[in-house]
Parts: sequence; C-alpha cells; structure tokens
Amino acid sequence: MNGHDQSPNGLATRLRERGINPTSQRIDIARLMLCGKVHLTADDVFRLVNQGAAHVSKATVYNTLGVFAAKGLIREVVIDPSRVVYDSNTEPHHHFYNVETGELLDIESPAMSVDGLPPLPKGTEMEGVEVIVRLKPASDA
Repeated sequence: MNGHDQSPNGLATRLRERGINPTSQRIDIARLMLCGKVHLTADDVFRLVNQGAAHVSKATVYNTLGVFAAKGLIREVVIDPSRVVYDSNTEPHHHFYNVETGELLDIESPAMSVDGLPPLPKGTEMEGVEVIVRLKPASDA
C-alpha cells in the first residue's frame, strides 16, 4: 500500500520512522495491517497472525494496534462501544457499516460532504469529521 516496501526490512523501517521498535511480533502485525486496505478487529488480527508458525499473544496484538493507531499508521474506527475496527487507510474518509454482516466499507471523502455542523465549543478546533453510515438489509428484499 502507498508504494512502501512490504518486506520485513521495509516494514521494520516504516515502524522505526514512527518511533516504534520493530519486534518480530510487530512486524507480523504490520504485515497484516500495512500491506493493503483492510478493516480488521483485534480478534481478526490475533487469529490471522497466529495462523502460521508465529505465536503472538492477544495482549501484544491489542497493545500493538493501539501503538500503531497512536503513531498514525492505522485508524481506530469505533463502530459502537464494544466494537473497534482497525483501518489501514489513514486518509480522510467515511464508512458504510453493515450491521448484519459486520462488514465495513470505505466511502472516499470526495464522494460525500458534511454541511451544517454546529458551532464548536469555545477553546476547541475541529480535527476532522468521521461519518459511519449504518446499513441493514432492505425490508422489501
């Protein structure tokens, strides 16, 4: 993704550039999260990273995803208080979320505009707007 070197050395370099120590577990997680556009929960990452010979603990997965998000490598998309999805696309964009299947799809930013935002509280400035459009099967389907 983004023309970066996806080899273990390339991923290690990307992590170091963000001030992240590139342990083998972090490189395994980076390979899943940074080599294409993905939307994965921490449980998805845990399952996928441990399919091979690697063993990465659930705590390491959660901690690493938190570090990657804090350093701007991925985004946290909070679907609801009990469901967080990690998004490899850090460009400004919105999402469709299918409440039945759990699928999260990107809506590219130019395809949507948000008008009529209320005045911001005093002493604050806008960091961004993130819209999640929740979908369900049509009732006439």
